[in-house]
Amino acid sequence: MTNSPVSIYERRESNARSYCRSIPATFIEGRGSIMTDADGNEYIDFLAGCSSLNYGHNDPDMKAALVEHITNDGLAHGLDFHTDVKGRFLTAFETHILKPRNMDHKVMFTGPTGANAVEAAMKIARKATGRTNIIAFTNGFHGVTMGALAATGNGYHRGGAAAELSGVTRMPYDMFMGDGTDTADYLEAMLNDSSSGMDAPAAIMLETVQGEGGLNAARRAWIERVAKLAKEHGALLIIDDIQAGCGRTGTFFSFERMDIQPDVIALAKSISGYGLPMAMTLVRPEHDVFGPAEHNGTFRGNTHAFVTARVAIEKFWSDDSFAKELVEKSATLSDALQEIADMVPGARLKGRGLMQGVDVGSGELADRICAQAFQNGLVIETSGSEDQVVKVLAPLTTPDDLFGKGLSIMVDSARDVIANTQIAAE
Repeated sequence: MTNSPVSIYERRESNARSYCRSIPATFIEGRGSIMTDADGNEYIDFLAGCSSLNYGHNDPDMKAALVEHITNDGLAHGLDFHTDVKGRFLTAFETHILKPRNMDHKVMFTGPTGANAVEAAMKIARKATGRTNIIAFTNGFHGVTMGALAATGNGYHRGGAAAELSGVTRMPYDMFMGDGTDTADYLEAMLNDSSSGMDAPAAIMLETVQGEGGLNAARRAWIERVAKLAKEHGALLIIDDIQAGCGRTGTFFSFERMDIQPDVIALAKSISGYGLPMAMTLVRPEHDVFGPAEHNGTFRGNTHAFVTARVAIEKFWSDDSFAKELVEKSATLSDALQEIADMVPGARLKGRGLMQGVDVGSGELADRICAQAFQNGLVIETSGSEDQVVKVLAPLTTPDDLFGKGLSIMVDSARDVIANTQIAAE
């Protein structure tokens, strides 16, 4: 397919389109960690559907299971009926994810996006506690539907609502102050003072690593203290693991090495394993308060996604071997990012696991690095309040040699851009 001077995308697709503006290729194929465009050019994928493709494009085992299901006229749409594929997924999820982690959570299938899972989580907390206020944090990103958007910090996205956003109190995330202040002290003071103006919260909601917010990774001690404050004040703890979950930070859930037990967990993106739309809200049984269809949606439970999600769980999470592989890969990523950080005064590494990046202090510089990387065959994007973070979200399954090649492209691209920037400045 060749694009005319005014392409069909420009002519008919809404101005809301985003990623295609900085990555202007027409992609026709994806295999593993490689994407191929209409002209036959191959690109290493370090975006992975914004962490929706943690296991790469078209995993062969998931593809085979999905093709078999479709070929055998397996159910294509099931509302929330009992189906064989839903039962198999739930069994795998219970066996390999919930039980080994001593989690008693119920599984609620919401609409197919992360925002759907967040909306359900917020509603559960409000109904379970009889309160309305949700505490969320600076730089948090939870979605752009009205409830989730109220909890999202980004001013650009909030402006898209063109209406009042309410029901949320914003608190500073860990290390937000920049001066070493423990912001959990501030949160505790606000909760304890009856004249602080903060209404008793239904929930405290956070990402352990803020993906779109710039890869801010909260310290374990801070998260554990926030969890304790939630319990002390009768609020539910909601962990938004939509981008940080499904292995992205090194373990299936991003909070596994922490002494917390979230009341509610939002999952989406890579939970289907194959890039298919699927989202879930996990909720402790005592907070499973919705009546039948009280929170519903036509696509609450993607039957095709159940097929691939089950394969993903059984293939990658039946033991700890996959998680162990991610430890070494995370260290390799940190080393490469440090090379870029060493080129830019004040630059710093951010994130955790295979959800890392480098803050180069300037959105313009980060954009130029990513644009150069694209020209050199690497799909990579930015994040952060000013898009100042070069962010790596490579598929977790990327072979070591290909991973190294992609990292080399990233580092070399940064070196070229920084060198040219310095020459221009002189």
